[in-house]
Amino acid sequence: MSVPLSQLYNLARLGNVGDAIRIEADESQRAAIAALAGALSLPHFAAQVDLKKTSSSRFLLSYRLEAQVVQACVVTLEPVVARIDHAFTRELHFTGTGRRPPEVAELELSGHDLSLEEGDEPEEIDNLHYDLAGPVLEEFMLTLDPYLRYPGVEFDPGAEASLRPESPFAVLKSLKPSK
Repeated sequence: MSVPLSQLYNLARLGNVGDAIRIEADESQRAAIAALAGALSLPHFAAQVDLKKTSSSRFLLSYRLEAQVVQACVVTLEPVVARIDHAFTRELHFTGTGRRPPEVAELELSGHDLSLEEGDEPEEIDNLHYDLAGPVLEEFMLTLDPYLRYPGVEFDPGAEASLRPESPFAVLKSLKPSK
């Protein structure tokens, strides 16, 4: 699968003052991200990245993701608008020796929180050309509510659940001849 959004940055050019980058997805990129996320639409998707050089080989990236996503209610399938305002950080440690151009990477999404917490090790990179949009897409996918419901809607199995037999073997009990 190709990555729907990419923002390459050459960390070798980052000075001691740092830098700030704004990432904003255009209409086709938002449509691709929405399809990847299983959402109905993605009217807004943007991130602010503040980059700081903490040593000659370490970098701190502070992100703020803002998005508006339309998902289907898991009960009624009606469209539900959700707003995301999520801050997270990444610490990078450059372990490579060269400054070669980046390779095209596949988007990998894992099922755990990738936010930097105390005691976490920095992400090791061997290339100073870093895709700033990769962590934004990961965090967006992890932030989405997989069971979003329309406000006030509750799942009610109704009378159907009470009419069901207690177990599959309860039906067999009715087939047993009475003595």
